[in-house]
Amino acid sequence: MKCLIQRVLLASVSVNGACTGAIERGFLVFLGITHTDTEQTVEKAAEKIRKLRIFEDENGKTNLSIEDVHGELLVVSQFTLYADCRRGNRPGFEQAAAAAHANRLYEHFLSVCEERFAKVAHGIFGADMKVSLTNDGPFTIMLEMD
Repeated sequence: MKCLIQRVLLASVSVNGACTGAIERGFLVFLGITHTDTEQTVEKAAEKIRKLRIFEDENGKTNLSIEDVHGELLVVSQFTLYADCRRGNRPGFEQAAAAAHANRLYEHFLSVCEERFAKVAHGIFGADMKVSLTNDGPFTIMLEMD
């Protein structure tokens, strides 16, 4: 599992011109799922995201978690995180999970996050989504789970 996490001041996702999810201060998480990911991988990733201390404290140090700042979470499925560009100019996506497996784990990730975070917004799995954000920092982290 790969989670591209962006610390944001605000972010939103829309499908066919309609907003499906929007947040203010928090994390925008692009979620990529591979064949070997399981429910346990999802739970581990959600907990790691919850505990990440990448918000600044009163001294300007990245020392606060999303809970500490009462932050929000926006989750967008992103199979292209598993793009393989080593051969040729057209990326391969062999490491991305099949749609049924990925959708099941994406939905599980959302439900796990809803138990752990104050507000969780999301896109629509498999849809052509438009994402808007104001990156805070910018601060972007790639979290890879085994």
